[in-house]
Amino acid sequence: MKTIFQFLFLTVLLVFTSCEDLVDGINDNPNDITVEDVDAELFLTGAQLANTVAQAGHLNRIAGMWSGQLIGYQSLYSNIYGYSISTAESVSTWSRIYIGVVPNVRHIRETAPNDALLVGISKVIEAHAIGTAASLFGDVPYSEINNPDIPDPKFDSQRSVFQAVIALLESAIADLSNTSGRPLSTDIYYGGNATKWKEAAYTLMARYHLQMKDYAKAYDAALNGISSADGNLQHIPRGDAANAEGDKNLFWMILEGSRAGDIGNAGSFLMDLIDPANSNSRNNAKTDETGRHAYYAIDESSGSPNKGIIEQFEPQNLVSYQENQLILAECAARANDFNTALGHLNDLRAWLNTGAFLNANFAGQPVKYEAYEAADFNNGGMENPDGIDPTRALLREIIEERYVSGFGTYMPFNDARRLRKSDGDIAVPIPLNTNTVSQHPERMPYSDDELNSNSNGPGDDPGIYAVTEVNK
Repeated sequence: MKTIFQFLFLTVLLVFTSCEDLVDGINDNPNDITVEDVDAELFLTGAQLANTVAQAGHLNRIAGMWSGQLIGYQSLYSNIYGYSISTAESVSTWSRIYIGVVPNVRHIRETAPNDALLVGISKVIEAHAIGTAASLFGDVPYSEINNPDIPDPKFDSQRSVFQAVIALLESAIADLSNTSGRPLSTDIYYGGNATKWKEAAYTLMARYHLQMKDYAKAYDAALNGISSADGNLQHIPRGDAANAEGDKNLFWMILEGSRAGDIGNAGSFLMDLIDPANSNSRNNAKTDETGRHAYYAIDESSGSPNKGIIEQFEPQNLVSYQENQLILAECAARANDFNTALGHLNDLRAWLNTGAFLNANFAGQPVKYEAYEAADFNNGGMENPDGIDPTRALLREIIEERYVSGFGTYMPFNDARRLRKSDGDIAVPIPLNTNTVSQHPERMPYSDDELNSNSNGPGDDPGIYAVTEVNK
């Protein structure tokens, strides 16, 4: 990893550029302009766009295939679906994080150190990006990155990186607590709303504590996390329907472009799980997933026919109320506080029952998420037919809801790896994609650019079946 200081996104000129394309080639001639010539705010949108691609782009789709949510039907995605993947597949996400996000947000802090809003936002974005890197890859460079005296930074342990980004989030929360926010057009996530940024920071903190299985700290953080769906941190496409190259939903774009027919979810484990016509689905007397099944369905033939979760202007969740509420539910259950856990789950179900998660195209579809009662988790209850401990039965339902609500995010992949060793009895039973292997992937491969250029790196990638530190 070679340190890059003047990687700049001129975002005011990129309104009509696609999100995944806009970060390509932007640093071809960095000498045309210096960072001192540009207002610190203009670095914000570029960092956010790079973060969006890291969170919802290529590796996100691979994680979906490896967790039973998506299927690769042909070409590249068919090979990856069968766990055949090269280190080249991580180059884009790695560069978005280490070149697209970190130098930009750190420049913001260097040039506007007294702007509590910009400083706080920049720290949350960095924590989000680097936390995702640690989650996906395991040990990653962090403590020595962007140091001109260290061209080849060391790889820090996964756990230490999580701890470092949690500390960064704590610092961000302190910054954001010292500002009332202001309208900020360059903030394409929250428009300068400091309260929403602070809640997102708490949810991210809860996420990383959860991944380290520190459930008490995860619960405490989530208590201050995203409190309603209006606070979801999302990629909101702002393109023009008449402009094929405009900013759109990232999944829609790949199907409308070169990957038509290559990837979708028809016949996936997830879609069977929520299909009311499937006798083995999670539908029951209190749950009707008809609307969600229709909304989630992807037509892989191209982007245009899709009107649901990957419609061209459909927002993509990156950090959400659903995630936060389910962290609260899971962690309360793990503390053996059954009633509190059930209350958090039912709060989410009450929101789902409104159908608010569907877009206008599916507003009339049937949904039902009635409140569960304690008896539903007793031996023989509708959520405990196999007679396990009632609290474990509740945990199993919470984990399953995380799996379904997390569609389109890394949450299902992260949970599968977190729960595989310690909680196999309540983990979602995701099937293998091929009978030629006997275990599920545990991580993404390192970027081959990093492997080839960083003398402090591992040399060879340890492979996708190497269990990362926090999941051992």
